[in-house]
Amino acid sequence: MNGKQLKNSILQWAIQGKLVPQDPNDEPASMLLERIRKEKAKLVKEKKIKKDKNESIIYRGDDNSYYEKFLATGEVKCIDDEIPFEIPKGWEWERIGNIFETTSGSTPLSRNPDYYKNGNINWVRTTDLNNGILNRTEIQITAKATIDYNLSILPQTSVCIAMYGGAGTIGKHCILHFNTTINQSVCAIQPNGFCNMDYIHTFIEYQRPFWMDFAAGSRKDPNINQLIIKHCLLPIPPQEEQRRIVTKLNQLYPYINQYGNSQNRLNQINKEIWHNLKKSILQEAIQGKLVPQIAEEGIAQDLLEQIRQEKQKLVKEGKLKKSALTDSVIYKGDDNKYFEKIANTKMDITDEIPFEIPDSWSWVRLNDICSYIQRGKSPKYSLIKKYPVVAQKCNQWSGFSIDKAQFIDPDTLSSYGEERILQDGDLMWNSTGLGTLGRMAIYWSSLNPYELAVADSHVTVIRAMKKFVMPQYLYYYFTSNTVQSVIEDKSDGSTKQKELATATVKTYLVPIPPLMEQDRIISKIKQLASIMRG
Repeated sequence: MNGKQLKNSILQWAIQGKLVPQDPNDEPASMLLERIRKEKAKLVKEKKIKKDKNESIIYRGDDNSYYEKFLATGEVKCIDDEIPFEIPKGWEWERIGNIFETTSGSTPLSRNPDYYKNGNINWVRTTDLNNGILNRTEIQITAKATIDYNLSILPQTSVCIAMYGGAGTIGKHCILHFNTTINQSVCAIQPNGFCNMDYIHTFIEYQRPFWMDFAAGSRKDPNINQLIIKHCLLPIPPQEEQRRIVTKLNQLYPYINQYGNSQNRLNQINKEIWHNLKKSILQEAIQGKLVPQIAEEGIAQDLLEQIRQEKQKLVKEGKLKKSALTDSVIYKGDDNKYFEKIANTKMDITDEIPFEIPDSWSWVRLNDICSYIQRGKSPKYSLIKKYPVVAQKCNQWSGFSIDKAQFIDPDTLSSYGEERILQDGDLMWNSTGLGTLGRMAIYWSSLNPYELAVADSHVTVIRAMKKFVMPQYLYYYFTSNTVQSVIEDKSDGSTKQKELATATVKTYLVPIPPLMEQDRIISKIKQLASIMRG
């Protein structure tokens, strides 16, 4: 349980009468409501407030059901399906609008300096609401603005609620510690002189996740209004119990915050541990230390020979370009130095080797174990959602997401060679830009609801010889600290315009285990990841 969940639980206990004990000597809430009704009637008679045509009384019948009686018509209806939970004896359910006056404001014309210049009257917008105590507003308006727009001055302890602004804003709230005005996106519940407004604010804080259940408008632009807020059912404790609840909450909040901060620190520590542990696991894996070597599984040198033969076969069949063939051989000499032999040329590449690998493994250039390595193509975009383009934003460390893709003009598909159509297991490596450079994901058609996909020019597609090299193993290598820690050093260009050249990608050194060991490494990493997440 995190700090937010703990706070929500305590708020729920508070408004259900479970946070503090009930005192049989407390005056019941029914008498409190009766006094509020008399005061409202008096104010109506004095023409200080308007008579509410929808005013009602909620009571519990002899059958233990809840009923609502509308005073204007005498109509009575059962509202059991609206009651969210049981409340203690001495408490009452009531509509917010039956016991409180609510109001909203407006926005003075922004281009009129008479409404804002040298203003000293606070003016609350949804951006000011902080889900707690509000002590100041960002903007102040003038007295002329309040007169011209008939803006009321709200008293301290009014509770403000955001009515517009989308799912992330609706229900944001505050309790005022100063007099203020508000704009049209904010509803204010004004104090009535009988109820503890800190308790009402506690209820509004609890209620916030539920406002969206009543929101109108589109999914992109939902909203609530004063009628919805006034119609909301509020559990009313006796006056003295309201004070005890608020006092207890004020005692608990420092501990809740302390718990929340401690939990956040623990979560951060766990995240860092997981991140560092994951780095260590990947490092162990690519150095041949995560799983044991098994002699019966052969050696990587035999695997590389099979890849050379397969490439020669594909070239002969016209399925692979002759340029894909290479006679590069990397080996370790008797002096423990590493050499690369290309044709009749031998080069010492010891300085390129980042770490030692088991005897059954081999170092190889990436291009030698792939059938295709190439940047994507700059697309002509279209609003027709048929052929998605994988861009850098599609490749996140959390995985591949086609939802972030744009689409090519369908008429341009014929300009894409067959090799440019992404295949299952293709590695997609972000190859430009600080902050995105080096991120990698694996393409799987199961994650793409469309017919096919291509990559844009900021993504390098790496297509391994999948019969011999598992894409997931290569993914683990290229996402390891060995590669990622030097990715910028391997790139060209200025700091903000770093670019990983295709030639650099093709010549990247890769440690290759035998095929069966690759599979065991993948399984072991997944197993350990599952244990750590669980």
